[in-house]
Amino acid sequence: MKLTATREEILGPVQHVIGVVERRQTMPVLSNVLLSARDGRLSVTGTDLEVELVSSVSLKVQSPGDITVPGRKLLDILRALAEGVSVALSTEADRLVVRAGRSRFTLSTLPAAEFPVVEEINAQQVLRLPQIEFRKLIDKVHFSMAQQDVRYYLNGMLIESEGGKVRAVATDGHRLALCETNLLERVTGKQQVILPRKGVLELQRMLGTEGEVSLAVGTNHVRCEIGDVRFTSKLIDGRFPEYSRVIPANATRTIDADRGTLRQSLQRTAILSNEKYRGIRLNIKPKLLTLQAHNPEQEEAEDQIEVNYTNEEIEIGFNVTYLLDALSAIETDRVNISLTDANSSCLITSADADGTKYVVMPMRL
Repeated sequence: MKLTATREEILGPVQHVIGVVERRQTMPVLSNVLLSARDGRLSVTGTDLEVELVSSVSLKVQSPGDITVPGRKLLDILRALAEGVSVALSTEADRLVVRAGRSRFTLSTLPAAEFPVVEEINAQQVLRLPQIEFRKLIDKVHFSMAQQDVRYYLNGMLIESEGGKVRAVATDGHRLALCETNLLERVTGKQQVILPRKGVLELQRMLGTEGEVSLAVGTNHVRCEIGDVRFTSKLIDGRFPEYSRVIPANATRTIDADRGTLRQSLQRTAILSNEKYRGIRLNIKPKLLTLQAHNPEQEEAEDQIEVNYTNEEIEIGFNVTYLLDALSAIETDRVNISLTDANSSCLITSADADGTKYVVMPMRL
């Protein structure tokens, strides 16, 4: 393999894929990126066996070839070179030589044949939607995914498509987030897939605000192309909980509050909450919400705000972090918090019914 390009032309694709390349791997080849040069294009591939990213660029290829090299080292070398400098990559014996000006670097390599690549995903359905809408789905839901839960199907996000709608749902067992939006084309049937946490966060990083995106859904993988980057992710093989059963349907008490005022009040009160459990007590009376927190050092905080509420008094405890996460994701000025009783989950929605719902389980305080 032999090619010549500017520093920026090679640096761009390497930066695009490096997010999935782990420093410490059980398989040495997974610390490498795959360089494929042919037909006037260089493709750089990174994978951790769960998520695969491929980024391509047009440049001058003198001799085609495929090789894998340590991803982080190649990135560090390219970053350290002067802007705009001409860079030559060539394979010599079992090494990759990087030349730029008076600098010369020799990197170890592993055969391209050892690098695991996802070829076809056998797409059964293609979801088309604006990039900005797909980004919104992820932004409003991702924080409710579990982290390293033994119920592995919670360590990801449910993508559910039906008719002209696509829905994203995430839960860690203590809270649930749901957001839905319209597809550009209707789909037949109802399909559910679970994207792993790493795939969700990588997609969030890649998605922009312009144009549309097509998400091809296969039996074991999903794939989409965003700009010059092709994203492929394994799917989590598991059954996602029946999320619709935990969304309060007949809540009898509804609080209408100013989102900014409520958020600031929660942030103030949370300062003296228990650092481990983050519990906060809400005492709700007609037109008045009192927030209280205390910690093992016998310190206490209390704050009051005016709300629109006309039912009888109720007192309930929540994890303040879960409430703040939901309020941060809602964009409207006013929010509705719906309650059934002191032992049931609350439902947080924006005042304009924008397709987002947040469910938070109560805490015993």
